[in-house]
Amino acid sequence: MSSTSQQKLPTIFLFVVFLLLSSLSPALSRHHRQLAANQTFRPRQELQRLKRARAYLGKINKPAVKTIQSPDGDVIDCVLSHLQPAFDHPQLRGQKPLEQPERPRGNDSADAMTESLQLWGSSGQSCPENTIPIRRATERDVLRASSIRRFGRKLRRGVRRDTMSSDHEHAVAFVNGDQYYGAKASMNVWTPRVTDRYEFSLSQLWIISGSFDNDLNTIEAGWQVSPELYGDNYPRFFTYWTSDAYQATGCYNLLCSGFVQTNSKMAIGAAISPRSSYNGGQFDIGVMVWKDPKHGNWWLELGSGELVGYWPSFLFSHLRSHASMIQFGGEIVNSRSMGVHTSTQMGSGHFADEGYGKSSYFRNLQVVDWDNSLLPLSNLHFLADHPNCYDIKAGRNSVWGNYFYYGGPGRNVNCP
Repeated sequence: MSSTSQQKLPTIFLFVVFLLLSSLSPALSRHHRQLAANQTFRPRQELQRLKRARAYLGKINKPAVKTIQSPDGDVIDCVLSHLQPAFDHPQLRGQKPLEQPERPRGNDSADAMTESLQLWGSSGQSCPENTIPIRRATERDVLRASSIRRFGRKLRRGVRRDTMSSDHEHAVAFVNGDQYYGAKASMNVWTPRVTDRYEFSLSQLWIISGSFDNDLNTIEAGWQVSPELYGDNYPRFFTYWTSDAYQATGCYNLLCSGFVQTNSKMAIGAAISPRSSYNGGQFDIGVMVWKDPKHGNWWLELGSGELVGYWPSFLFSHLRSHASMIQFGGEIVNSRSMGVHTSTQMGSGHFADEGYGKSSYFRNLQVVDWDNSLLPLSNLHFLADHPNCYDIKAGRNSVWGNYFYYGGPGRNVNCP
């Protein structure tokens, strides 16, 4: 072949390729436009979500006069008491926290167990006078939620109902059929394994009134492990409230206006330390909630006399007067994300029969009556939704009064 022919071949080849590309160019152009649209659409959505998250954080994260870095990674902001989120509420705007109420009288047994403290205060740091410590919410916290609207809120079915709920499972003791003005109990703290980011494991007491439909009122306090809410697996002291069965009102901790904190030492939502260990040390938190006879607000006490703050009575409908049920115990979410029962643990992750040092417990269960007196419980009922997964066992003695062991591992050979 001549050198002239060899030079022409590449030219002809390039011309053929050009013709082919020209014929395909409309389709390619449409494809590239679609790719570009997809690539810009998703970031636009994410940017909008990030913008909404930052606007929300701007409302709930208040200016701090001092900032404390906790060993667990939390940032604790010391916020002036009258600037806390509660005072964003129209009925609280411009007010200041109330003075200490009259504490319930009577059968308040001294705690012989070692109490747990909060990790952020273990280094000896504290907030100044007239401020309260608030765990700072982050962009990551908000963006982990299924939606910004749902951040800091429970889904419905947060209370043991008469009918089995599909995804919330309980092992609880409860009293009903009377008028209750508060409750008190001590519970030991564990670090249960939570196997799905959208599940949680908690131990708490519930103050309940109303029906289990749209008008349910609850006040809740205890400890919980919630990877979605906090981004880790530490057990944390928490509170919750709702006046419409977890639909639109209420939230965890201080993530909305409502609960008024008065304590400068306790950060709601902060990690608890130390924790109980299997065949090892057992560590308690004592929780008491009661209705102030003078103003009608519901106060929260943690440990041996440490007042945390109060829920104003106007937040509620039925709980403006009294509670109709008190509930104590454990709750988990079973999302069945792997198609089988979750392995999320309740309490210690061990069944009630294993007893002290191995199973979780509640002890010294008491209620507050109309006369602001602490009383031992009568007609106490016990229920476990799925006893092969999580169970409960009652007892009574002169030291612990009414008590029970509860919990379990979740999925096992008898809990498929």
